[in-house]
Amino acid sequence: MDASNGSSSAAAPRSRPLSIRTKPRAPAADTDKWTADDSTAEEPVSPTARLMEPVYIVVTIGLGSPLDLPVFTAHMTSGLPRYSRFQSIQVTEDGKPRWARVKVKVEDHIVVPTLDPVAVAANPDQSVEDYVASLFTLPMDRSRPLWEFHFLDFPSSEATSTAVIRVHHSLGDGMSLMTLLMSSASSAADPTRLPAMPKQPERTGAIYAPQRPRFSGIMPFLAWVCSYFVLAWNTMVDVAAFTIPAIAGYFKLCAFIATIMFLRDPHTLFKRSDDTVFNPPRRFVHRSLSLDDVKFIKNAINCTVNDVLVGVTSAALSRYYFRKSGNSNSDKILLRSVLPVNLRSTPSLQTNVNMIESGKSDDVAWGNQLGYIILPFHLAMHDDPLAYIRKAKKTLDRKKSSLEVVFTCKMSELFLKMFGVKAGAFIFRRMFANTTISFTSMIGPAEQTNWCGHPVVFIAPSVYGVPQALIMHYQSYGSTIKVILSVDKEIFPDYSQLLDDFADSFRCIKDAASKI
Repeated sequence: MDASNGSSSAAAPRSRPLSIRTKPRAPAADTDKWTADDSTAEEPVSPTARLMEPVYIVVTIGLGSPLDLPVFTAHMTSGLPRYSRFQSIQVTEDGKPRWARVKVKVEDHIVVPTLDPVAVAANPDQSVEDYVASLFTLPMDRSRPLWEFHFLDFPSSEATSTAVIRVHHSLGDGMSLMTLLMSSASSAADPTRLPAMPKQPERTGAIYAPQRPRFSGIMPFLAWVCSYFVLAWNTMVDVAAFTIPAIAGYFKLCAFIATIMFLRDPHTLFKRSDDTVFNPPRRFVHRSLSLDDVKFIKNAINCTVNDVLVGVTSAALSRYYFRKSGNSNSDKILLRSVLPVNLRSTPSLQTNVNMIESGKSDDVAWGNQLGYIILPFHLAMHDDPLAYIRKAKKTLDRKKSSLEVVFTCKMSELFLKMFGVKAGAFIFRRMFANTTISFTSMIGPAEQTNWCGHPVVFIAPSVYGVPQALIMHYQSYGSTIKVILSVDKEIFPDYSQLLDDFADSFRCIKDAASKI
């Protein structure tokens, strides 16, 4: 549900965990044992998956009908063999973790909790929010594949019922999970076909194969050569900014204190003063924006959808920061975010889903195929709301002319292989501890869909297990785009106001774009 505006008690986080009563699960039986002769039994766990040990994906899906558990179970049982990770657990032999295939019973991974009926009747939206937040406290059974479906079978302000998916991040990234979900879905207009996906925008940047230039003179040739010098310089600067604080911290270099003071983000109201809290309790809230309005701004400014989303985020964070801090509006603050980037050579979600439907699921790049860039967010109060979009476009254009994302991926794998899991995890943690926020965006279906026999109203993915107090996701679906916040409830007790700032900033930017 959208977090509500206002100061009512329904909008405030509860002071104690939500009381949840579920039917006890049977212990893992022989059906969950793996066999060594299975084709996936010897597949090693990738370095990226090993670094994801503390991280979980949480996806809230609003459904347009009451829960039909037999229909859902039948759909999942028939579709599960398409994705081997959902049938695998991690086992370790001779110190080397690998995936081992097990037999899975879908019913063992479904939870239908019994909540306090009085609390649900009084405020169903708050009950949904509290339950999703409580998943942080509930351990998962590691003798089974680490995924669960939780169903809240009562109406809220946005949906008739709610599904909550919890998946350990080692099983796959956002693209893997969205591919699996869409392969289990169908078009609401025509249930015989898969949901229509938006046309994949042309991906520009140094990590994608550029066309070879056709030289018509010496000047175009020199410009082409110069672009590679720029690429090399930008990559060197980005990688140095990415690696120095982490490496210095691990090897106790002499410049440790100076480097951390220089490259670590300031302790603003967006950041905990104590970086030792790696996995703080969180709230997961979201708000709907118009995707058509996002595209309107994109066309007016001649930029990309991601430029608009980054600009709106900078405007919203600026509005929240200067109101809360009381600092002068002339101040300018630079914060950094971790931005995961999909490294797949075939980035189209539609292409992946079509491969599954044609029986070529083994050709899909499953798992975690991620690199990272450090994306700066500039906090300032501009008289012209479109200045946030122009600044975002300039920043993202600069990042496209860099191989930072490739180097960060390869360096993480190198450190893991050379120094072991502890060193790799330390570097991974330093990356998040030295920055302020995480930021991602995902493309969803272009039309209304049915998922496992249930109409989908909205899709709101998020994560927990990293130290940042604020994690932001954007997820498109149909004609809307969700902004989803995973917030440290101690740092953002007024997270509804932060969501309001996103909506207000977006409206101001859209109004300014309409006057061009």
